[in-house]
Amino acid sequence: MPHILIVEDETIIRSALRRLLERNQYQVSEAGSVQEAQERFSIATFDLIVSDLRLPGAPGTELIKLGQGTPVLIMTSYASLRSAVDSMKMGAVDYIAKPFDHDEMLQAVARILRDRQNAPAPAPVAEPRPAAGKAAAADKSAAASANGEIGIIGSCPPMQDMFSKIRKVAPTDSNVLIQGESGTGKELVARALHNLSRRAKAPMISVNCAAIPETLIESELFGHEKGAFTGASAGRAGLVEAADGGTLFLDEIGELPLEAQARLLRVLQEGEIRRVGSVQSQKVDVRLIAATHRDLKNLAKAGQFREDLYYRLHVIALKLPALRERGSDVNEIASAFLARQSARIGRDDLQFSPEAEQAIRHYSWPGNVRELENAVERAVILSESPEISAELLGIDIELSDLEEDELLDNALTVASAGNASHEPTEDLSLEDYFQHFVLEHQDHMTETELARKLGVSRKCLWERRQRLGIPRRKSNATSE
Repeated sequence: MPHILIVEDETIIRSALRRLLERNQYQVSEAGSVQEAQERFSIATFDLIVSDLRLPGAPGTELIKLGQGTPVLIMTSYASLRSAVDSMKMGAVDYIAKPFDHDEMLQAVARILRDRQNAPAPAPVAEPRPAAGKAAAADKSAAASANGEIGIIGSCPPMQDMFSKIRKVAPTDSNVLIQGESGTGKELVARALHNLSRRAKAPMISVNCAAIPETLIESELFGHEKGAFTGASAGRAGLVEAADGGTLFLDEIGELPLEAQARLLRVLQEGEIRRVGSVQSQKVDVRLIAATHRDLKNLAKAGQFREDLYYRLHVIALKLPALRERGSDVNEIASAFLARQSARIGRDDLQFSPEAEQAIRHYSWPGNVRELENAVERAVILSESPEISAELLGIDIELSDLEEDELLDNALTVASAGNASHEPTEDLSLEDYFQHFVLEHQDHMTETELARKLGVSRKCLWERRQRLGIPRRKSNATSE
């Protein structure tokens, strides 16, 4: 069993990380500083050291030297991205940004240990073996580390097709454009492409183009020389330069200003950059992965995005489906989020009620996976019983009750007028008619067709079924 040392001065983070690793069959020791780690342990005997960058006393990078070849994974905040890149230049095997995703941490640990085992060494590291009875998520994590799994949940045909393309594209150096709605997991795809590439041991630098002010983005990406502009008291390397030898991930590239687009085009065409205020260029070896929720082709036609850059980016295009298009994947993803959030608060008795599972399956999730994750996290925190209800998920109602009643009333009026000869509408209340219509037609109509005929959303139809106690026929549910 691999032995991992955690060095982190924040007790909550250290304890949570220890529990995460121990649940996945790793032996874990911990310390609050480099000095404490030296006093308590023989640092070079560990299989992996996971350390915060900023620690009281000596920084986490001191462990690179003290470990005498033991791989060191540095944890750092997003604001310390440059320091993380510097730590890798000092010999850290990789870095991970805080707050980190649990799956991302487990993937990084498994990959580092696997690389250490495969490399020539006096004492090979044993692969972690999940114990019988552990959660399915832990089993999948172990299988992922053994098989180079992509690390994204998805069994629907569109996602399986996506995984196939990722495996084909990852080993190449081709530019990739990832398209999809906000919250669909575009950065996860970028991370998978990087982890399965020959650049996996080099850094992957992620930049959200929409989060950097337009006046600073060129300096942030390409660096600047001393005196290049007011406040430039010293020269500084840009993030493209920091990604040299690795992967540069530009999220929301459609927000990149035209001037920065021109500089980026030169990086792709010539493999070189020129810092702001410099007259000299320097070579860089960077693989570019870009992502956007916007239609770059239409932006190019409108003059808001360089057409030549669009075609440079569009070598390989990967389209991520929206969560509402992924069928039963949504329940599988929700279960994974539930397991993760339950572990964070130390509960193992939480589960979704049948109504909650139906609500998760049939809600349209306009915010996609990100919205689902937030809904599950909120429900776990607020839950006072082992069963999480549909109400606790806080899913927004698509239409108010009044609007739905009016739509339903109008739809039934039209339906009764067109079917007066065989629909018993006389003396029926709205709810009676609704119940009669559904029971009469659900054997030969899908839920979508029923909702359309009634003039309501599928969610409204489902809610009224629950309220009136009208079960779905098995044949109807199967056809859906």
